[in-house]
Amino acid sequence: MIRVGITGQAGFVGTHLYNHLGLASNKYKRIPFEDRFFNDSALLRSFVKQCDIIVHLAAMNRHPDPQVIYATNIGLVKQLIDAMESEGVTPHVLFSSSTQEELDNLYGQSKKDGRELLEQWASRNNASFTGLVVPNVYGEFSRPNYNTFIATFAHKLINGEQPQIITDSSVKLIYVGSLCKFIIGQFENKGVSRVNVPFDFERKVSSILSLFEQFNSLYANNGFIPNLADINEVNLFNTFRSYLDYKNMFPVKLVKHSDNRGMFVETIKLGVGGQVSFSTTLPGITRGNHYHTRKIERFTVIRGKAKIQLRKIGSDEVMDFYLDGSEPSYVDMPVWYSHNITNIGDEELYTQFWINEWYNPEDGDTYFEEV
Repeated sequence: MIRVGITGQAGFVGTHLYNHLGLASNKYKRIPFEDRFFNDSALLRSFVKQCDIIVHLAAMNRHPDPQVIYATNIGLVKQLIDAMESEGVTPHVLFSSSTQEELDNLYGQSKKDGRELLEQWASRNNASFTGLVVPNVYGEFSRPNYNTFIATFAHKLINGEQPQIITDSSVKLIYVGSLCKFIIGQFENKGVSRVNVPFDFERKVSSILSLFEQFNSLYANNGFIPNLADINEVNLFNTFRSYLDYKNMFPVKLVKHSDNRGMFVETIKLGVGGQVSFSTTLPGITRGNHYHTRKIERFTVIRGKAKIQLRKIGSDEVMDFYLDGSEPSYVDMPVWYSHNITNIGDEELYTQFWINEWYNPEDGDTYFEEV
């Protein structure tokens, strides 16, 4: 087992990287990290002593005083180096720097100087070090008004505010899932290296806003699954919907058309393809208890009574949604949320499942974990 620790584990990228490592629990042992370790040298020394690999993500991104950003980020690097040298350990350290290294600001300077300090540590101690120069990162659970303009745009639109574009530049972007896979792919690097992390795509800020306005109008307000041209737009859509208030949004009741012939219900309107399935579930039986990292999925109850549960990976909070086929309704499954559906009635439960891609047993994107 390779022992991996992540400083800044509770942050945006740290949370995703921790979860991605959990997908390969037979290969990686995750060494827990808490921010308070930087306030207690004994705890920090104990942490570094347990690690074969350390991914140093802990950093300050924003503060009214740029000098505080610089001093904080350099201070964290120096504390990490002091802890490793005090314990005489040489884990492979991967450092998240930024393309802002090349810009004239103290955040970028703190990243550049921090990377160089760790390069010097590695050279002194015959250790391995990988400096990762990372483009703009976006993805689910990023903090609005802090990590990325994409999070801010989604949060504002969903809450009825109109985002403002200050500079309509063309931005190179990488999805946080792509970044995590890239970081893990660098674990076996030897020696000292500086690696430019490739971006997924480049797009103007106004283009992102326009796309999110479509998502807000079609999906958030009307439940339509929009046209998603490629995997980048799927990732942007999953990012957008991660800011929705699931507790109050779901279940969504569908319009039921009834006459002397029976009933007709439109269950889903799509701008994409995918796969539709149907199941019956006997009373008392639960299906699911798994999560996805990229798939968009909808459960629609058309007969019987059901309880659908959602729990974000890494959280203990469980959301319960009750659906009744007498009023057909649906719940959409967010990525990185374990989910299940239970028949809580006395008759068979009829459920329609839609997912945005065909099932591939060799790449099922399905990970089992109890809600």
